[in-house]
Order: sequence, then structure tokens, then C-alpha cells
Amino acid sequence: MSANGGKSHGRTHGGAAGGDPAAVDAGPHAPGVASGTSRPEGGGKGRAPASGPATAVAKGRRGALLGAMFLMATSAIGPGFITQTTTFTVQLGAAFAFAILVSILIDVAVQLNVWRVVGVSGRRAQDLGNRVAPGVGWVLAALVLIGGFVFNIGNVGGTGLGLNAMLGANAKIGGAVSAAIAIAIFLSKRAGVALDRIVVLLGVVMIGMTAYVAIVSHPPLGQAMRSFVLPDTVSFLSITTLIGGTVGGYITYAGAHRMLDSGVTGPENVGPITRSSVLGVIVTGVMRIVLFLAVLGVVSGGVALAKENPSASAFRAAAGQVGLHLFGVILWAAAITSVIGAAYTSVSFLTTDRTKPRTRNLLTVAFIALSAVAYLLIGTAPVTLLVFAGAFNGLILPIGFTVVLWVAWRRRDLLGGYRYPRWLLAIGVLAWLIALYLGWSSLAAVGSLFA
Repeated sequence: MSANGGKSHGRTHGGAAGGDPAAVDAGPHAPGVASGTSRPEGGGKGRAPASGPATAVAKGRRGALLGAMFLMATSAIGPGFITQTTTFTVQLGAAFAFAILVSILIDVAVQLNVWRVVGVSGRRAQDLGNRVAPGVGWVLAALVLIGGFVFNIGNVGGTGLGLNAMLGANAKIGGAVSAAIAIAIFLSKRAGVALDRIVVLLGVVMIGMTAYVAIVSHPPLGQAMRSFVLPDTVSFLSITTLIGGTVGGYITYAGAHRMLDSGVTGPENVGPITRSSVLGVIVTGVMRIVLFLAVLGVVSGGVALAKENPSASAFRAAAGQVGLHLFGVILWAAAITSVIGAAYTSVSFLTTDRTKPRTRNLLTVAFIALSAVAYLLIGTAPVTLLVFAGAFNGLILPIGFTVVLWVAWRRRDLLGGYRYPRWLLAIGVLAWLIALYLGWSSLAAVGSLFA
């Protein structure tokens, strides 16, 4: 078995979204690049010069990891993320800061393990599942596809609402146009590079604009800082909801599978894999915190937010009409990156490392197109269907994470002989217990549908 867990078989097409050389030269499987180019020595045949192809490869690897990190983060930052954060801030006030901190710590524990196992093994989550127990991987894939598709209907709807708030455009037309933009990314000849750059750009835009609103809303920073460690009240509901929204469903594997497709795998890449997984969670946490502060500044001033759209109401109260337009930009950016992330990750569970990049991209295009058609026909995913899909998402984390921890603990052969850190396995088990609770809560949600 090779150092990257035997992944070299069949990876003749690069694996990055679109298969474009600029994207796949981030890893050792770029077209026309010898396997092992992630190491400057070129497989021991002579040290590469300080500049030229080796430098391009190094830059490509950094870009791919940055893209994977932001794909994970922006997949989590969707319309539901914005609504959840606003709702809990209104309910809990500054005490919500503690829930954010705890959820970030648990998210880090989950993503550290998922990225480490997927990255070192060089295998997708469903492949690992099938190797642990035949059929488990396909069950996981089915759950991701069902949950991802239903929620992507809502994501497309979110893009329409964002363009409506931003430009006053018809929501359905806005959703169709946004879906076309997402499709164009995957039809591009340089789809991998486009994907990585767009999610990074939109992620930075969302955080920057939300930070501006947080500043002009004048939140009580002292009270918020104290509540991060000494809250007046602790809401376990908010903590579990945030965890499910940031590492639940397809989001768990968005960044790890993008990293895998870029070719950054194997024990020799443990350092960058670890850093990227943590930074991805931190990016999500920063967005959560600045959005929390923006809303907190408004509600602490005594403003009552509109029940039908509390997030838009908060931005308008903080910065007037400009704030409403900024909210539109943020909502659109959050929604379209979630459309991209849901489609990309869901399709990654349908494909293998032998799938041609062109085929993978066409499947992703079809996934987005079907989501858009469903949105245009029914307006948005019905509440009952969303609850049902949410239950599926709640089952993805405990099932998939059980596979990840089992591989880390008992299947060293799938990790290319890599010795898995015991401390990392321990914090993973603690996060797994939380995942079991979330899964149980999801089953209760399914039961309520038939009550």
C-alpha cells in the first residue's frame, strides 16, 4: 500500500472539480505531472529549482487547501445559519456567546478527525464506510443525497431572497439566475480554480460586510466577552442546533472531499490538513460571532425585530436602507456558496476517484439544475420535507463519524500505516457522543411528522 493509503489507483484524471490543470496541480495527480510532485525532490530524482513548476505546484496546493477550507466554511454559512444566529441572539442575548464558543470547540474536534482520516487515507467517506462494513458507505451516500437535495432547494430560494433584498428582483427569477451562475462555475474549463476562488471571495465579502454592520450597531462588547465564559444562562438546545448546522449533513465532508480531489493526501500532508480543518471552523466561527454582535447591538438597543424576517430587520435597524442592501448581498453570498457546496459534496458521494472530472462536473450541474427546477415549481422546500431532510442530516454525523473513528482506532491499514494520535481520537469520541444525541433528536423529529 502506498503512503497515501493506496489512492494512486485510478487517479489518472486529477480529481479536482473540472479537472483543470491549475486546480489539480495542487496534488500529486495532475495531468502531466509525475506522482509525488508535492515533494520537491520529485521522487528522489533530483531537487526541483526554487522557482518554476515546483513553485507553481506549491502555490496550487495552498490555493486548493484554502478553497477546501472556505468550501467547508461557506457551506455551513447558509440562509439557515443566518436565521439561527439571529433567532438565538434575540432569545438569549449576550448569553448566546457561550453557545457559540462551545459549538466551535466541538466543531473543531469533529473536523480535525474527519479531515485527518479522509486526508491520510486518501479515500472518500463512503469508500471508508464500505471498507469498514459493506453497504455502510452507500447508506451514508443516500442520506447525504436526500438531505443535500432538499436543502439545496432552500438554498436556491435563499439566493432569490438575497437578490430581492439587494436589487428588488423577483425572488424566483433571482433564484434561477443564481442557479445559472453556479452551473456556469462547473461548466468552466478551469472549474477547480473558479470554485476555490469564488468561495474564498464570497466568504471574505460576507464576513467583511457583517463586521461593518456589527460595528455600526454598537453591541455591548464587554457583556458579550464576559458571556463567552460566564453566561447568565446556558442553552443546550442552541448548542446542539449550532453543531448540527455547522458540521451536520453534507457539510461534515465538504472541505475534506474537496481537499481529497485536489490531491493533498497522505501522512506527509498531515500538517497542512490539520491547519486547514481548524481554520475552516474558525472562519465559520468568525462569521457567527460578527453576525451575533451585529444583531446583539440592535436588540440591546430595544429594537423589536420583524418576526417574518428578523435578520433583514436587524440589518436595516443597524444601518438603514444600506444595511438592508448589505443583508441582501450577505444572504445571496451565503446561499449561492451553500448551493455550490451542497451540490459538490453530494455528487462526491456518487463518484469515485476513477470518475472523470467532466462526468463529475456534469452530475453537479444536473444536481443544481434539478434543485432550481424544484424551487421554481414549488417555491421552496415544504416545511415537512425540510424537517424530514433535517432528520436525515442528523443521522449523517453519527453514522459517518462512527466510520471515521473506527478507521482511526482499528484500521491502520487504511491509513497507510499511519499511527493515529490518541489525544485526537479521545476528543473525537467526546464529539461522537454529541453526534449520537443529535441523531436521536433527529429521529424524534421524524416521529413528530407521523404523529
